[in-house]
Amino acid sequence: MDEPKILRDEALTGRDEVGGVVVDWSVVCHVGRVREANEDAALAVPGRYIVADGMGGHDSGELASEAALLTLAEAPVGESFADTRRDIGELLEQAQDRIGEFGTETGRRAGTTATGVVLALDDGVPNWVAFNIGDSRTYLYSAGELRQVSVDHSQVQELVDAGYLTPEQARIDPRRNVITRALGAGMAVPVADYFAFEAADGDVVLLCSDGLDGELNDDEIAVILEASPDNEVAAAALVEAALESGAHDNVTVAVLSVSLPAEPGAVDETASQ
Repeated sequence: MDEPKILRDEALTGRDEVGGVVVDWSVVCHVGRVREANEDAALAVPGRYIVADGMGGHDSGELASEAALLTLAEAPVGESFADTRRDIGELLEQAQDRIGEFGTETGRRAGTTATGVVLALDDGVPNWVAFNIGDSRTYLYSAGELRQVSVDHSQVQELVDAGYLTPEQARIDPRRNVITRALGAGMAVPVADYFAFEAADGDVVLLCSDGLDGELNDDEIAVILEASPDNEVAAAALVEAALESGAHDNVTVAVLSVSLPAEPGAVDETASQ
């Protein structure tokens, strides 16, 4: 596989075929209306779709998010959930090492969040293996309902889980930008969460940095997905809605869906190279 292209400050739409499974995707990455630099980035290569939100200041955050995506682009596709999870974990450790080598002008440690999906195969059925570290999110939109698949690694999420805050209060709490896990940022070992769900016809997967969910609640996101005829329109509309709400942070979204053959066969790794 050639070195993948990192998407930043741009919009791109594409279609990949991985062993007969067709993935339609669209990515929009925008600096927002307040920040001077865009530390967000996204990756879309066959069978692997990831969003990263860098931190550490201009240059450092950009380097961290790019290093994470370039490393995770090597994740194999078409394996079992267990093997995919193992491989992603090993790549996260490699990304952690790469990011740890970066210095910063401000003295702040470079770091990044990461969330995404990798196409896997269990019992002949294509599945998404989702992972996240930090507060960038993976959503599943299925049968008209939006569900957050990932769980934020953030201080306010811990307070919500403990019953001290409601989800609505967490959205405006001054601690909402404090994350508890990251790649780099002085963290010792990257600890991600993993989730698996079937890659089903008609379902939409949404990946986003917190620049989206910081401006729009889940109901607002679901309304836009419901009204959008395709992934490209959905991605553009989501970012535009965030911009209209102020876009106080960088905003990145990736919207993707699959089309399956009548009789799903093995996901052929060679098709993704």
